[in-house]
Amino acid sequence: MNDLSPHSYQKIWKGAMILTLAGILTKILSAAYRVPFQNIVGDVGFYIYQQVYPFYGVAIILSTYGFPVVISKIIAEHPEEGREHAASKIRWVSFLFLSMLGFIFFFLLYLGAPSIAAFMGDMELAVLLKIVSFSFLLLPLVSVWRGSFQGLGEMTPTAVSQVSEQLIRVGTILLLAYFMVDAGFSLYEVGAGAIFGSVAGGFAAVLVLLIFYQKRKREQKQTAAPSKMLPSSKSIVKVLMLQGFTICISSLLLILFQMVDAFTIYAWLLEAGIDAQSAKELKGVYDRGQPLIQLGTVVATAFSLSLVPYIILSKGNEAEVNEKIGLSIRVSIGVGAGAAVGLAWLIKPVNRMLFANENGYDVLLVLGLSILFCSIALTGAAILQGLGNPYLPALFVGIGIGLKYCLNVLLIPSHSTLGAAISTLIAFTAVALMMVLALKKRTGTSIFKRMPAIPLVVSVAMMSSVLAIYLLLTNSIVGDSRTLVTIQSILGVAIGGTVYLLLLIKNHFFTREELMLLPLGKRLAKLIR
Repeated sequence: MNDLSPHSYQKIWKGAMILTLAGILTKILSAAYRVPFQNIVGDVGFYIYQQVYPFYGVAIILSTYGFPVVISKIIAEHPEEGREHAASKIRWVSFLFLSMLGFIFFFLLYLGAPSIAAFMGDMELAVLLKIVSFSFLLLPLVSVWRGSFQGLGEMTPTAVSQVSEQLIRVGTILLLAYFMVDAGFSLYEVGAGAIFGSVAGGFAAVLVLLIFYQKRKREQKQTAAPSKMLPSSKSIVKVLMLQGFTICISSLLLILFQMVDAFTIYAWLLEAGIDAQSAKELKGVYDRGQPLIQLGTVVATAFSLSLVPYIILSKGNEAEVNEKIGLSIRVSIGVGAGAAVGLAWLIKPVNRMLFANENGYDVLLVLGLSILFCSIALTGAAILQGLGNPYLPALFVGIGIGLKYCLNVLLIPSHSTLGAAISTLIAFTAVALMMVLALKKRTGTSIFKRMPAIPLVVSVAMMSSVLAIYLLLTNSIVGDSRTLVTIQSILGVAIGGTVYLLLLIKNHFFTREELMLLPLGKRLAKLIR
């Protein structure tokens, strides 16, 4: 299979775990802060921020999951003897190329801000777009330092910089929003302050990485041995160009769908004859679905993606690889279905708990169902990349974005934001199906033939019955109290999740051996007699 030593395995697992934990924490922070932010600025203020956020999201994902991964791969593939010396050249070539790329993105966004804002149908967004353009100037430093550390086997600097970036960003956004709203600034000025907070998070990441870099330089006792075979500058640039975007395309999936919505929903609502204020409120309510999808997907993929390293390390043993692939998809379906259906039942109290009212609950219900298919799509993309097929996921995501755009244009004029939610669900479903079919072609086995459908259906049905009875009994008690509806929502999630998980495991949706491979697997396996 492979010739990695036990020490190498341990190092790989430790590094992967550090980055995984940091990634989960930053994703949770990235989703959760939007709830208090919306509570501070309201639906119109949330609309303003969400119109511009996807541009920042592209910059952050490229500097976290895109270029650093490619740079680390180039460095790690170099022979250990002379790797430090090779890393120096790789850093400089990557920095020069990414600096040029960052400046291009910066100037396109900064100078094109008025045109982009006009295309969105809201000229007041131009200032916010200009502010967010500065995040692309930080792309070279953050990407190169993260990639260099990862390529040399040091994952802690990347993890600390990611968490620091999110903490500073979230803290700055919420503090500025609170004080600016309290001081009477306009919502567009508050939105500009929030975007500034995002850029401030990028500066925090640069500072953290600089501290780690200086510390590493001081600790190096001798000059790195010269490498006999340095990679050519042309080959480094070629790999960055070909893989920098495709390797993180699955992480860009949610962001790019949000970008399609930013360009289409508000503009087409205006075209349909809705007044500007109402259109902004409708888009702001629709955007409540983004943190729900993001949090639900993080929960679902936290388990399924934990199996991807097993798949990569099992290369060469086709039966074992196929078994782990099937389990990964099954986990994403099992957990994703529970999260999506459970949220659908609880969407009214959850909407009131998080956002103070039930506005747009039907739209959020449809968006919540997307959690299942988004989880399958992200898991499938990660597996395909791990098997050495980085371009297929990129193609499927591209098709999904095109489908999402066409459906938005078709459905929004007649069905308002519900049409946009339906288009999201259909597009995610299409991407998920393409990923699964590609895996079937790659492995020669059908994922769905191995799927224990009856345990899944029974578990979903029983959870639904329990939640229906629970809501029937508690709705009259809750009334208009947001405190009581919060208690109702939290208990509902706990009751529904427990019932679903117990039934899924008791009905042998997973075997004992399969559960042992998952996080908390030893405890879950005890439920099987």
